[in-house]
Amino acid sequence: MSEESVRPTNFIRNIIDQDLASGKHASVVTRFPPEPNGYLHIGHAKSICLNFGIGQDYQGQTNLRFDDTNPAKEDIDFVHSIKEDVQWLGFEWAGEVRYSSNYFEDLYNYAVELIKTGKAFVCQLDAEQMREYRGTLKEPGKNSPWRDQSVEENLDLFERMRKGEFAEGSHSLRAKIDMASPNIKMRDPIIYRIRFIEHHQTGNKWCIYPMYDFTHCISDAIEGITHSLCTLEFEDHRPLYDWVIDNISIPAHPQQIEFSRLNLEYTVMSKRKLAALVEENLVDGWNDPRMPTIAGMRRRGYTPASLVEFCKRIGVTKQENMIEMSALESCIREDLNVTAPRAMAVLDPIKLILENYPEGQVEELTAPNHPNDEAMGTRVLPFTREILIDRADFKEEANKKYKRLVIDKEVRLRNGYVVKALRCDKDADGNITTVYGSYDPETLGKNPSDGRKVKGVIHWVSASHGIPATVRLYDRLFTVPNPAAEEAFSAVINPESLVTVTTAVVEPSLAIAKGEQAYQFEREGYFCADNKDSTSDNLVFNRTVGLRDTWANNA
Repeated sequence: MSEESVRPTNFIRNIIDQDLASGKHASVVTRFPPEPNGYLHIGHAKSICLNFGIGQDYQGQTNLRFDDTNPAKEDIDFVHSIKEDVQWLGFEWAGEVRYSSNYFEDLYNYAVELIKTGKAFVCQLDAEQMREYRGTLKEPGKNSPWRDQSVEENLDLFERMRKGEFAEGSHSLRAKIDMASPNIKMRDPIIYRIRFIEHHQTGNKWCIYPMYDFTHCISDAIEGITHSLCTLEFEDHRPLYDWVIDNISIPAHPQQIEFSRLNLEYTVMSKRKLAALVEENLVDGWNDPRMPTIAGMRRRGYTPASLVEFCKRIGVTKQENMIEMSALESCIREDLNVTAPRAMAVLDPIKLILENYPEGQVEELTAPNHPNDEAMGTRVLPFTREILIDRADFKEEANKKYKRLVIDKEVRLRNGYVVKALRCDKDADGNITTVYGSYDPETLGKNPSDGRKVKGVIHWVSASHGIPATVRLYDRLFTVPNPAAEEAFSAVINPESLVTVTTAVVEPSLAIAKGEQAYQFEREGYFCADNKDSTSDNLVFNRTVGLRDTWANNA
């Protein structure tokens, strides 16, 4: 099957196909235009995959441009993190990274052009007065008292704004459109405001900054963007996007097209709410593995391939909907099932002493790194008289449905021997501390010779060779599917979203685990070494996802 025949299609690609067929455009240029005021989240991943995917599939180009018009909320660290996220997802932008601030002089000149043609004016209403004059959805707005001052006055005032002669909030430049427009965005919107604040790219060169709606469309036009793709909340902005382009002397006219944003169960996608989680210390920073940020998901163990596949599966439409978390989790399970080497880790260990195994003997068992991929090689598992098994894998007595270790019953150790439990010790509180048993030396890699049926398989680690580790069991950040709808979304944070296990012991092959290296801890789930905290002297593993969806029956 050719690449062309499996290319995804959607209403945006249909528009592009028509534009190319009609000769409206000879090639396609898209852009990904984040504001550097926070970390990117998985909703941005959808936009990244859409914009860069179109650029790739149509042999066009995709620019990375920072819409950096609000230095009060922006930070150079956000710029660095965004560039890293785009590259981590597997995409490369055309040419150098672009910034709207690269065009500040051009934007200023276009604003002057609007003033000269009588389509912009300097207003002296303050913020509260501006709200009063704007009107409502049912009532038209009122013209500013300064709306009809002369071009010469406006040019003089705007130049003085640039020179820093006026206080913040005292003057603004507004487009002169229609205060009676049913679209409030068209009621003489502000296009420049005064801000005495240093900019991360331009320093203190400017004390007036253009507004997003004025900047974005002109930046698109300057770069020759053919299709300006954005989410549905910008649909009301499109008439202003077109008005600005139509009323300045710039030859290009990009087409704004809106699509539905990603809404994902059990999380929030608002940068403001994500910032609140960070600022209120409800999570451990923007890259907390419970966050839906790309950096957080990366730290948790999500792979670029799984996120790209997820974005492909959910598609691109104009229909707002809520995507089930299970759709995302199935993508990472499918990826890691194929790519993650296997390992054994005991999270809640109790000791099993095999009394008929020679004391002091260490046997090197060979285990495949992946049961279905010989190319991934093998690893050595030290086997000793004393091993550790999980507390949940032993009971003194149990019914036939329990397929693990029971007194006088047998199970197989994963990649090892068949063992039998004989008795156990308990502490003063009745908790089992040690199990005593025996092993069948004839059962390594084969069934018992007398035909005994051994159905259960449990994982284990050598007590003397295992390595202590901290394991973080991450789960959904919120207890309700749509936390954004809650009056106080912080009140529905899942208290079990992070459970830290300090008793874990892992097999010695994991001593070399590096940050983000994924493993399937057999019978436990998919885990990765934490890319921030894990070291060879202090192993820390994050649970990416369980082996199956445990929420399916609880929802």
